[in-house]
Amino acid sequence: MFDKVEIRVMGGDGGDGAISFLREKFLPKGGPDGGDGGNGGNVVVRADASVSNLREYRGRRSFKGEDGGGGMGKKMHGRNGADKVLPVPPGTLVSLAGDNGAGELIADLAREGQEIVVARGGAGGSGNIHFVSSVHQAPMIAQYGAPGKENTIRLEMRLIADVGIIGYPNVGKSSLLAAASAAKPRIASYPFTTLEPMLGVVEVGQQVFVMADIPGLIEGASRGRGLGHDFLRHIMRTRVLVHLVDATSVNPVEDLKKVNEELSLFDPTLAQKLQIVAVNKIDLPETQDRIEGIRADFHRLGIEPFFVSAMTKEGVPELMAAALELLVRVTAGQEKTVAAPKIFRPEPRRGRFAITREGVIFVVSAPDLERLKSKDGLFSPELRWHVKRQFDRRGITKQLEKAGIKPGDRVRCGRLEWEW
Repeated sequence: MFDKVEIRVMGGDGGDGAISFLREKFLPKGGPDGGDGGNGGNVVVRADASVSNLREYRGRRSFKGEDGGGGMGKKMHGRNGADKVLPVPPGTLVSLAGDNGAGELIADLAREGQEIVVARGGAGGSGNIHFVSSVHQAPMIAQYGAPGKENTIRLEMRLIADVGIIGYPNVGKSSLLAAASAAKPRIASYPFTTLEPMLGVVEVGQQVFVMADIPGLIEGASRGRGLGHDFLRHIMRTRVLVHLVDATSVNPVEDLKKVNEELSLFDPTLAQKLQIVAVNKIDLPETQDRIEGIRADFHRLGIEPFFVSAMTKEGVPELMAAALELLVRVTAGQEKTVAAPKIFRPEPRRGRFAITREGVIFVVSAPDLERLKSKDGLFSPELRWHVKRQFDRRGITKQLEKAGIKPGDRVRCGRLEWEW
């Protein structure tokens, strides 16, 4: 199972605006009619129940939305680029990858159909019809499409199950799942047989719930030992835990305490999840004389354990009925809980322009002016005239003078560079 992956996502580039003039039989000078470029496609991560893992993203780590089409004459708008949809299993967390490896969580896609845009496509460029004015009636300039946004994101799948079976390795978790459902997990007599979570649907009368056999852990799992975090993070989505202990263990009560300690060290909320304690392997001859002693040890902790045999299914129906009863109670309590308000973090509004210096060059950042293009290239007098006019209208000229610009200094705006 591939349950964690880091990928690069890029929105599609916007299409370029067109420089065109209407030429028809009775309209030899019909004026500008260059259409706008199409917007680039977004990259969208969407929860899809038909996807069970993140294997698709193992070999390919870069995804891009479709580029927008260029504008055309007769005011025809370029085609918008198609979104690139990345299907992930429900229960996937989407984070922005940070420099230290711990990025900001941006989405929890817990349910089928939930989605988030992780890289927006660039806006299409304006055609020359947008540059018509009373003093400029035949513009030969337009805009390039804006480049799409780029991000590195981390996808982390966390299992969604109603009930999770936890416990030390080799206590019989896989056998219990097989005895209670139609699942067929790998079963063997050595530790760490289960290297990835397994799901099964358990039927109790007319009701069903999903149960997960979650890989075992060892002491120090909260610090990454053994299967470590690969085990612990999957428990976070389960509502109820069945804590399975081995009747053949030297001290089943101590095993229970150590597993719960690892839960609390990893995340204190995990230790607060409601648990049902079950003692497995009571079918073995060597455990028959120990059952009452084990029961007494758990009673001293205020725990009433279930005694089961995953091999013979003795006690399994009663355990599953108790798990369902507890699950119903927990679910009802969660439904009454008031949902926390959603917090929206809009991107801060950028100023219309910014002025910086790179050595002896004054650099003007103004997104719409940086994307200007001309049919005659960067040295077009018309393009420079339009940029200079916009500098005056927007107050950029005054700000450059305040910044100390003098005749003969160099100015750069996007691809255009000239002497002041």
